[in-house]
Amino acid sequence: MYIAMNRFQVRKGSEQAFETLWANRETYLGELEGFIEFHLLRGPVAEDHQLYATHTIWASKAAFEGWTKSEQFRKSHARAENSTGNSLYLGHPKFEGFEIIQTERNAKVAA
Repeated sequence: MYIAMNRFQVRKGSEQAFETLWANRETYLGELEGFIEFHLLRGPVAEDHQLYATHTIWASKAAFEGWTKSEQFRKSHARAENSTGNSLYLGHPKFEGFEIIQTERNAKVAA
């Protein structure tokens, strides 16, 4: 399996606009072979920003790469604009990709 993450430094005061943007966008992820799960994560607060991350789980790195080359990817990101005209971000998102090499689950917790 493969985890793809993007980290966003969202300007202070823009948190709700950022969360609304993500809540209302069409992602088309479910149309892709190999897509397993998506999470939008809210992280720690810094002096000038709130950290967020997107976290997707894919069956393989190849499945993720297929997503990045797909029409669904283009459609999803074409609608990711910020309609307020002001940048919500400090800099560009930072991508990190990880191949899962070990997993441990609590057998007592339902998935």
